[in-house]
Amino acid sequence: MRSWGRRLLGRDPDPAAPSRRLRRRVPLASAVEAEATIFLILRRMRTPLIVLITIFAVSVLGLHLIPGQDATGAPTRMSFFDAFYFMSYTASTIGFGELPNPFTAAQRLWVTAAIYLTVIGWAYAIGTLLALLQDRAFRRAVALQRFTREVRRIREPFLLIVGHGRTGELLCRSFDDLGKHVVVIDIAEDRIDALELGSYRGDIPGLVADGRDPGHLGVAGLRNPRCVAVLALTDDDEANLAVAMTAGLLRPDVQVIARTVSPAVADRIDAFGTPSVVNAFDRFGDHLRVAMRAPASFQLITWLESGPGAELPERGRPPGEGRWVVFGYGRFGREVTRDLRAEGLDVTVVETGPVTSPDARVRMVEGSGADAATLEQAGIADAVGIVAGTDNDTTNLSLVADARRINPGLFVTARQNRAASAPLFAAMEVDSLLVPAEVVAHEVFAQLSTPLLWRFLQEVPAQGDEWAAALVDRMTTECGHRLARLTKVRLNREEAPALVDWLATGEARLGRVLRDPEDRETRLSVIVLMVLRRGADGAEESLMAPDDEVLLRLDDELLLAAEPAAARALDTTMLIDAAAAYVRTGRREPTGWLWRRLTGTSGS
Repeated sequence: MRSWGRRLLGRDPDPAAPSRRLRRRVPLASAVEAEATIFLILRRMRTPLIVLITIFAVSVLGLHLIPGQDATGAPTRMSFFDAFYFMSYTASTIGFGELPNPFTAAQRLWVTAAIYLTVIGWAYAIGTLLALLQDRAFRRAVALQRFTREVRRIREPFLLIVGHGRTGELLCRSFDDLGKHVVVIDIAEDRIDALELGSYRGDIPGLVADGRDPGHLGVAGLRNPRCVAVLALTDDDEANLAVAMTAGLLRPDVQVIARTVSPAVADRIDAFGTPSVVNAFDRFGDHLRVAMRAPASFQLITWLESGPGAELPERGRPPGEGRWVVFGYGRFGREVTRDLRAEGLDVTVVETGPVTSPDARVRMVEGSGADAATLEQAGIADAVGIVAGTDNDTTNLSLVADARRINPGLFVTARQNRAASAPLFAAMEVDSLLVPAEVVAHEVFAQLSTPLLWRFLQEVPAQGDEWAAALVDRMTTECGHRLARLTKVRLNREEAPALVDWLATGEARLGRVLRDPEDRETRLSVIVLMVLRRGADGAEESLMAPDDEVLLRLDDELLLAAEPAAARALDTTMLIDAAAAYVRTGRREPTGWLWRRLTGTSGS
């Protein structure tokens, strides 16, 4: 787990030296609330306790003052201790009896009144306590105290996710499957409830809190040296800006990824440190352009971003010639229109109200997509593709159905806004579907799960479509149509000690290293997607999908796609000297002391 933290940040975290890393104090004003539970109880229970104590004291005093009789009929008085003892077991409903002597009528009358008063006092106190347990402030204080303890107990690198909407949920599940620690805060109580009810492998601490408050971020672990990344994934751009600003100012060493759909907010976020900003609308437009030019590259990128176990998506190609019709000219519509125009395509925009486009070549049609006259005016009959991009799923589905009735050959791109609408869009069988939450989740996962993956994805479009198609064929042949787990290894003394001497000879070819340590004639089902190395001048060089003849070097970093069995076999080669020697020479060297003595290879 420590190595995951190092890979994520690109350098070794040093939890033992917080003063050096945490140069700015993270405010913890909200932490005071976590310690205030007992004071809240005492404040709310003050009056009931006073009532109970008063009833008890008056009852004890009365029993002491009212005269009684002993066994001989002589007058006597109960001591304060006997009166206190009697009221203690009477008030607690145990009722041993009348002690030390049978009571007189006056004493029994007083005890009767004390019993009723005690019942009333207990009813008042218990009612107040039950009301306190249901009080929102009390429950919030208890939850905050429990959450703080859970975060403090984390001893491994963890992610701080602000916002547990659909994007946050997808990332929590993905990182939980990888065994990574996650801490979540969200302003909506039902989302934190959903987190606690979710079927996760590990415990994920969650808190109902406003991420814009630096104190809440501090309680959630922002000041913890093991916090390696902060993800601002709420539906509010201003809230994401506040989270990125807080993390950038108070923990500049932590990686920050923020979600937004506003270019203006993205520019404001960029002003605080070096955060990664993910705009789902912009990314979808970029993907659409890649799909037009290089469908195999788009297929590869989409597959790798989907995470382990994802099924290979179909390879489609949006039409690169002809006219497109875009419904909705909000932020998404403007982004898609800009990208389509960048590809040299003609675009017609349909919007319900009067709007203008900065590009004079974009034709604007005012009207509703549900109106047949508007569809005819937009030219659906001779268009090659449509984009149903409004912020209403019902409208988008209706637009797709109406457009297909007029032109069944359309390439259909649609925007899905709500997760609950997924079955409807699946039944509609659109050619390209935008689910903003999934676009953001896939990109964030690609950046954080395996850092080399993000660099690989950035360089895929430049390799050409034939290269991408060949790589997809290799991956499906070796690992099947479900994505194998992606991992990164560094060929150094820490991660591959058994290969160091072999690498130093300059003869360690990739194909020879990827041999089964049990049968070197069998190549492991491992796909090396990229080899990253530093040249003599310190510049980084990336070898994309290298062949088996590539010579490996010390300190090379490899991005691998491999099934668990193949990954374990490669680990054996990298860690065990005898396995590496067998893969290299074909000779099996004895490993045990007795076997070495019997074969005469012992050094003694």
